[in-house]
Amino acid sequence: MQKKHVPLLGPRYWIALCIASVFGANMGDYFAKELGLGHVRGLPILAAMLAAIFLIERRDRYVHQAYYWLAIIVVRTAATNLADFFAGDMKLGRGWVMLGLTILLAATMILAGFLASRRAGTARNETGTGVLAADAYYWASMLIAGTLGTVAGDFSSFASGLGLQNSTITLCVLLGAWLFFGRGLLRVVPYYWFSIVLVRAAGTAIGDFLASRSLGLGLPLSTLSTGLLFVITLILWRPRRELELGTS
Repeated sequence: MQKKHVPLLGPRYWIALCIASVFGANMGDYFAKELGLGHVRGLPILAAMLAAIFLIERRDRYVHQAYYWLAIIVVRTAATNLADFFAGDMKLGRGWVMLGLTILLAATMILAGFLASRRAGTARNETGTGVLAADAYYWASMLIAGTLGTVAGDFSSFASGLGLQNSTITLCVLLGAWLFFGRGLLRVVPYYWFSIVLVRAAGTAIGDFLASRSLGLGLPLSTLSTGLLFVITLILWRPRRELELGTS
């Protein structure tokens, strides 16, 4: 993905990502339940949507972030369904699923860093400037981290004994504390991906809580509400500066 289409790290990025995580969690459940696609049949549709986003993005010379955020929503939706498939349909233990995904995420980061170090004049992630290298390895890591975070969020809500409400509060407090006290580390690659997992876990708990009967919104209304909030946030909170890359 071209750098002119990728947001800079900062408060706007993290807040938008948190809302996108909740919206994506609801979208995943909406795809599986309301549209009747289940956890697997919707994945080819999401893969086609993601491929279309990347193909169109490569030919767009204008400076904006629409493609990045569209890709985030699609990947988050897919991650929700993958997590439910592994831990639900396949009945694999959530602990084993989280362990396997953690190892896979670490391996992907190591491989991406190794390959980047062998490419002359390129860098995997310009951590000093907060510019994300949104390449294939980045999106693969985003899918793995999103799936891991979804399983962790479900574990906290349904298997830990906390319940939806207490899990939502606990994960939101942990996420808020991490983003505040660890803000100086968020541009370091391993900490960035740990933050992504935590954002996904909290977003899953919040999304499930909003769609639950106890709150009364239901899945369709929760999906619509979080989607509108996401779009409004991106429109009204304009980035302080765009990447000055011209048409390169």
